[in-house]
This record gives sequence, C-alpha cells and structure tokens, in this order.
Amino acid sequence: MLERLRVVEFSTWVAGPSAAMLMADWGANVIKVESLSGDPVRHLFAARTDWDVNPVFELENRGKRSIALDIGKAKGREALLRLLDGADVFITNLRPGALKRAHLDYDSVKERLPRLIYANVTGYGLEGEAADLPAFDIAALWTRSGLAGATIPEGVEPFPCRPGMGDSICALATAAAALAAVVERGLTGKGRQVETSLLRTGVFTIGWDLAIQLRHGEHVRATPRSRTQSPVANYFKDRDGRWFSISVRAPTDWPAIAAAAGRSDLTEDPRYATPTDRIAHAQTLLSELEAAFAAMSFEELAGRLTAHDVIWAPLQTLAEVAEDPVAHDAGCFVETLGADGESYLAPATPARFPGAPVAPARPAPRLGGHTREILAEVGYSHADIDALLASGAAAQGE
Repeated sequence: MLERLRVVEFSTWVAGPSAAMLMADWGANVIKVESLSGDPVRHLFAARTDWDVNPVFELENRGKRSIALDIGKAKGREALLRLLDGADVFITNLRPGALKRAHLDYDSVKERLPRLIYANVTGYGLEGEAADLPAFDIAALWTRSGLAGATIPEGVEPFPCRPGMGDSICALATAAAALAAVVERGLTGKGRQVETSLLRTGVFTIGWDLAIQLRHGEHVRATPRSRTQSPVANYFKDRDGRWFSISVRAPTDWPAIAAAAGRSDLTEDPRYATPTDRIAHAQTLLSELEAAFAAMSFEELAGRLTAHDVIWAPLQTLAEVAEDPVAHDAGCFVETLGADGESYLAPATPARFPGAPVAPARPAPRLGGHTREILAEVGYSHADIDALLASGAAAQGE
C-alpha cells in the first residue's frame, strides 16, 4: 500500500513508534532513529529473565530498520538530516524544547526540507505553558482529558488505563494526519507540519460526553451496573456466572431483548412500556432480566440474543480473546516473524485492505542493526561510515 513512502521515525516509548509501525505494516520503508542507548522500551522487561523476547518492543517496531545516532554530535545531527533529505514523513515525539535545542524542530529544518511531512506527537500540543511538559497517556490522555473522570464511577478509587492504550489511539490519529498531508503534498508539491497530542486525542475519545458538557454544561459519570438508569443496556450473568453485555440501538430493541430473555411478557407490563417508564422502574426490571438470563447456559443465551439480532458480547479475558474465532475471523492477529527467527501471532493493525497482503515485512530491529546499510543509502562512503562510527556519532549493532 505504501511501498514508495519513506518514513523516518525519531521517537521513544509508544505513540510515535506505533504510528510508524502502522505505516510499516502498510508497506512503508520505515527507518527508526535511536540514541546509542536505544528506545527505553527495549529494556522494559529486562528483569524478566524467563523471556527471551520483548513482545511490546516487537509489536511497536516490527517492519522497521534501526540506525543508532548521537544527535548531540554535529556529525550525528547531519546524518539525521541527510536521512530526512530523502524522506517523505518524519515522526517524532521528542519534546518541542529538546527538538529546538538540537535545531531539529520544524522551523529549523523546513527550508532545507520543503517537501517533508513533519509530524510532531506531543503530550499537550505545541503551544501554551504545557507544551514542553513530559507526558504519558495515563497523564495527558486518560487523566487530564476527563476520560478517567467520566469513566471511573464515583466512590471508586482512581485506576490507570492499561499501558499504551491511549498511545495506540494517538498513533492512529498521527498516521491519519501524516497520510492526509501526503495527499495534500501530491496536489501542492509542498510538505507541512502536522501535530497530534495525547490530550487532544483523549478529548476526542470522550467526545460524546464533552459535546454535551460544552453545549449544555452537563455531564454524566459512569455508574456501577446496579445503579444504572438503563436496566436493558447493561451487563448480565449466565447461570455459570459468566458476564456478557447487551447494547440498545433504539427503543424498538426492547421487545427483542425481552424475547431473548424468555420474558416477552415484560413488554406488556405498563411499568416498562416506554423508555422513561423503564428508567423509572430500573431496579425492578434489572432484577427481572438478571433472573431470566441467570437461568440460561451461555450457549443458550448466545443463540437467543443472536437470533433476535440483539447487540451483545461476552466479557472476555485476554486469554479468551486470543482463542476467540470471531477475533481471528476479524483479522485481529497477524503472523509475525520475531528477531529470533520464530513465527508468532501478534496484534494486527485495525485496518484491512481486502485483496492486498498486509503483514510485517521484517522483525523489530536490533539497536543500530542497519546503521551501515542506511548510511550507505544516503550517500556515505565506506570510509565516511567508518569515521562516523569511530567518532561515536553513530553505532552499528548486531
């Protein structure tokens, strides 16, 4: 899909590397620029001596090549600029202040690189007093955006989002923004700067609730299932205690849900005649439906809900998702080659292109594993590369 697109990624941790991984999966030629010590995620599970691979680093960096540069040295910075001379897209999540001090911010390079799509992945954007603050998704996307505040029920102690969850959403936005700018460049011949932030991604993610807050000054906070105002759109248990969810598209779903529960008689009860009535008698109706579903096996209720075209899903553990035939049919996993030469399944990108093979082109790279190869591609001679390595401005790994 993107085989002619050349992407240079100078990022650490999750959002920036994941955006570049999406493009690599879709065929782009992605070069990962790392410091001589490497992306910190490489060392995230160093204490796990029982693991011979790092599945998180392999996920975020599959399909890329790695070059190790010290951009604090003039020769290392110039090597990065020479990479960018031939690049279509540059993705970085270094903080704006660090980029400016290194003279690698957009304003410093745009004259030299007028066709480059320069993508800043930030915590809080490029403007204002928070522009240079450090940020992870738990801080900017989950906590500050209101996403946690709307999700965690009142009285429940705060809990973090799962690691990298918000970064992955921001990565999708970053890839989309960069590719939109590539399309624009095809029309104008000019590159541009694009910027995404964890905070803005979090605000967009909780957009339904914030739209109401901005328009009417009201907000709703998540509540435990037992206190919900919607007894029909809820979680229920089967007779073995397995949870599943039911969702409602419109009030007309109510007869189908009642029938699936084997309680069509409830639709004749005046207490439950309208959505307002069902809210007014939420606890009573919730108890009726709980009892009905608790009498069924999972297979029975699954068949009944599906037959009545009800939106439902089992509450699954990650181990169950890994074995779920629905997830496999949906293309949620992709065959991936590890650096150890072993093939394994890993999470796929969220888009498929029917008829076009989309899979990781190569394993996640060793630190600096392609330094010599990449430098040669941008015009360095063997002698120049030897000198660059000897100076400590670059390093060649395995």
